[in-house]
Amino acid sequence: QVQLVESGGGLVQAGGSLRLSCAASGSIFSFNDMGWYRQAPGKQREFVATITSGGTTNYADSVKGRFTISKDNTKNTVYLQMNSLKPEDKDVYYCNANKYSGIFKYLEVWGQGTRVTVSS
Repeated sequence: QVQLVESGGGLVQAGGSLRLSCAASGSIFSFNDMGWYRQAPGKQREFVATITSGGTTNYADSVKGRFTISKDNTKNTVYLQMNSLKPEDKDVYYCNANKYSGIFKYLEVWGQGTRVTVSS
């Protein structure tokens, strides 16, 4: 199974920036889409951003204009650049990768998560 390893989390002040990285053990080009999700204690995991193998991106309204998802196929890595961070962005961020056959998802992989803390 392909493994995903997140890194780059940490403590920043409100208004600051962080860049999260998700390194895959194999070619990320083989995934139809990859993305970032976040989860606070006791809450459901929520969508943040996704990027397709072709480079099409999608963002949650709460992060649109502040976060940017990108990828480097040669490094098998997906990034999440987070700017203008707010206290409500304080969550554990998880990397996700998926493979589809048509609309059927036959492979879903998750990383272990990296914690982002934003101080007021």
